[in-house]
Amino acid sequence: MPKSKRNRAVTLSKTKKKGKEHKENIVNTIRECAEKYSSAYVFSFENMRNLKFKEFRDQLKSSSRFFLGSNKVMQVALGRSVSDEIRPGLHKISKLVRGDSGLCFTNLSKEEVQRLFNEFEEYDFARTGSAATEKVELQEGPLDQFTHEMEPFLRKQGMPVRLNKGVVELVSDFVVCEEGKPLSPEAARILRLLGIKMATFRLNLICRWTPDEFEIYREGLEESDIESS
Repeated sequence: MPKSKRNRAVTLSKTKKKGKEHKENIVNTIRECAEKYSSAYVFSFENMRNLKFKEFRDQLKSSSRFFLGSNKVMQVALGRSVSDEIRPGLHKISKLVRGDSGLCFTNLSKEEVQRLFNEFEEYDFARTGSAATEKVELQEGPLDQFTHEMEPFLRKQGMPVRLNKGVVELVSDFVVCEEGKPLSPEAARILRLLGIKMATFRLNLICRWTPDEFEIYREGLEESDIESS
């Protein structure tokens, strides 16, 4: 008779957790990069898509190193003030690591980094809770893009549909989403079915650091604002 798995003992000492040791490794790696690479950038991101970001990162892996994760850990690694910064001026970019942001250490030229970040733009389907970028309304009548097997699923999404001689038909006009309003789970699913992409994954440069220079890219932000924060 097979043994029951219900009461099987689990040795907790064998489980792995991202604790203090993991954070220390990240801090040490960031500090090594600050010594190894010629410049560092803080960037923000909108509508992060992990797979697309991995492709972008892999494209630059021979010349650059990226960090995403705990802003606090990245700030500690760089140094939060003049007294604890690991290289002169790094405390300035540390103060700009906030919100949806990351670090990029690189040996690429300033012009090349700006070009790569400015050109990077990936369109994708919006997720639940994202603000709709436009109003989408479907008109009464046949929906030829859907097969008859889809009719029950569409009804579950709140669409007033029926089958008419094997063709999915909208019995009245239907508003999928309103511009500027958060997408419901149902609206996000319908937009995906319609092939409408409302999310744009972007990377925006905030600032640049080198041992000799500090430059801010974000409009409305001055160096004096950073020093006083």
